Amino acid sequence: MEGYGEKILELAGSAVIAFGLWFRFGGTFKDFSLEDKSPEYFYVGLYVLVGAGALMMAVGFFGCCGATRESQCVLGSFFTCLLVIFAAEVTTGVFAFIGKDVAIRHVQTMYEEAYNDYLKDRGKGNGTLITFHSTFQCCGKESSELVQPTCPKELLKYKNCIDEIETVISVKLQLMGIVGVGIAGFTVFGMIFSMVLCCAIRNSRDLI
Repeated sequence: MEGYGEKILELAGSAVIAFGLWFRFGGTFKDFSLEDKSPEYFYVGLYVLVGAGALMMAVGFFGCCGATRESQCVLGSFFTCLLVIFAAEVTTGVFAFIGKDVAIRHVQTMYEEAYNDYLKDRGKGNGTLITFHSTFQCCGKESSELVQPTCPKELLKYKNCIDEIETVISVKLQLMGIVGVGIAGFTVFGMIFSMVLCCAIRNSRDLI
């Protein structure tokens, strides 16, 4: 069983990194993140998630080394690093769940600014509004008539962007929060495993 927990931790770290990078660059917000006005703070939780995933991979590798060499020092450091990862993942989960309303309001405000800019000057804010409509697959607020040229061609029926922004961001942040809390729970398992292994090594040396 030695090293199995650490190997699983490495795999979990890879999965977390893949999820974070997909969410940031390949998911719904791929084009939205390229805009100058994109809410960078909105991605803070993802940066923490990816960082924690990278740390999990590194920690898993050193944990395997510690288990193989039966080093209490390395396993102790492994436990400490897992504690840091646990704190980071819990922070991500809490940020996603508690900061959801703030993120939604901020993006809605950004949309309304782009919407108003477009109405004042049809050439101004055109690209930003197109990106919003493409990202959230919506068009306009009360109706789509005033901003029809910026609406996605594949959109078959009218969807209020204010409502769609709330729905999409709510779902995405809930998913991010679940992943963060889930990995935090898995990290607890890793900490318990490392402490049990460390105690077993110490007891075996005491018997000798």
